[in-house]
Amino acid sequence: MLFTIQLIIILICLFYGARKGGIALGLLGGIGLVILVFVFHLQPGKPPVDVMLVIIAVVAASATLQASGGLDVMLQIAEKLLRRNPKYVSIVAPFVTCTLTILCGTGHVVYTILPIIYDVAIKNNIRPERPMAASSIGAQMGIIASPVSVAVVSLVAMLGNVTFDGRHLEFLDLLAITIPSTLIGILAIGIFSWFRGKDLDKDEEFQKFISVPENREYVYGDTATLLDKKLPKSNWLAMWIFLGAIAVVALLGADSDLRPSFGGKPLSMVLVIQMFMLLTGALIIILTKTNPASISKNEVFRSGMIAIVAVYGIAWMAETMFGAHMSEIQGVLGEMVKEYPWAYAIVLLLVSKFVNSQAAALAAIVPVALAIGVDPAYIVASAPACYGYYILPTYPSDLAAIQFDRSGTTHIGRFVINHSFILPGLIGVSVSCVFGWIFAAMYGSYKCTLRAARDYAARHFRITNTELQAGSYVKQTLYLPGTFPDGERQYRILSTHFRLR
Repeated sequence: MLFTIQLIIILICLFYGARKGGIALGLLGGIGLVILVFVFHLQPGKPPVDVMLVIIAVVAASATLQASGGLDVMLQIAEKLLRRNPKYVSIVAPFVTCTLTILCGTGHVVYTILPIIYDVAIKNNIRPERPMAASSIGAQMGIIASPVSVAVVSLVAMLGNVTFDGRHLEFLDLLAITIPSTLIGILAIGIFSWFRGKDLDKDEEFQKFISVPENREYVYGDTATLLDKKLPKSNWLAMWIFLGAIAVVALLGADSDLRPSFGGKPLSMVLVIQMFMLLTGALIIILTKTNPASISKNEVFRSGMIAIVAVYGIAWMAETMFGAHMSEIQGVLGEMVKEYPWAYAIVLLLVSKFVNSQAAALAAIVPVALAIGVDPAYIVASAPACYGYYILPTYPSDLAAIQFDRSGTTHIGRFVINHSFILPGLIGVSVSCVFGWIFAAMYGSYKCTLRAARDYAARHFRITNTELQAGSYVKQTLYLPGTFPDGERQYRILSTHFRLR
């Protein structure tokens, strides 16, 4: 009974906080936390300090990129790509917005490119709803595939102490699954959008609307473009500094030997990300002479700080509540999730809608999932399900897409749920999760193969572990007789120059 009452309190805080919007979501978590501790006398959980520190570092670097003008360079390149392929804008546009999010770590970059997408579509007589809705969804889906997004660094921090396929999960282990699965989901959205809705010349409602000269002028309007804007070299330098830092972080995540070791363990990627993001912001300020005062005034910084408060309040409240009732939760949900692993993805999807934040949803659900015994492989494979706030059209990027579409084709239906974003969102997230499971299985088998090959080489060719770590070569075909990985079939590793790393 107490559990039910406490759960209702949490849900009220989530619903009301999401309705108020902005920073209120995290602050409402404080109300729930005080009630749980001082009224029900639950022991406070641990606030997600590591996650919050990573978010601060990443947001600081991304906001510095925007303040320096480096983001304008990326947007200009994106516009050139869109205008070069106007007929395929319904497919190209979501890839463009997804890529921008992957590079910048935030879906809020979509606001600048949306007017350009609309202009390309309407000037080529393409129904704007097709690329506009797909682009808004694509921008948010890119978050879980970005090495510098709040959601990804939060998930890496939470999974840092668990094992994936018998070893500690590394930064690139997650991205090796989320990036390809996300891109396939984006492709599915593009293909669906290519055919959705009536063509403009066959849409009676649209034709009736533009039959009024004032409406026609409003719909087709002036050309929106960034191409006539000459960007200084400092903007390009800022962009390359940021992208270079992402590449270095990815490289350090791929090979733990490149990181310093302390106590026999390589430096945590959580700390590596923090260090290099702070370094990135500092280099951009120093080398491009960016005004530090402008950094805290832009959209990236504002949205990032809101995310920090949301993660702080919601995750701490959830940790307190679920931590106190973990034995009951394990009994009720543990067997269900083991029997139906996809149930975890559905729970994550719904919580994401409640909190309107991928990072906050992950921070609330992943610790609980790990505690009740959900396989980390399922958590990684189902990561795209942390984007569920397309279910109702309340998110800023969706509302912006509706406002920028002057044709009115991107819309909210009479029943609210029948809006322009629901089908692209369901298709994209579902396809990404399905392929996430496929790639997780393939990735695990691949890692097993490498470990088996290394063990075989060590036994039969007397290659030491030091030589293996240094990248020794086996200069003949290796046959791994017997079992793989546990005796089920013969496995042959073909390569005359196979590097065992």
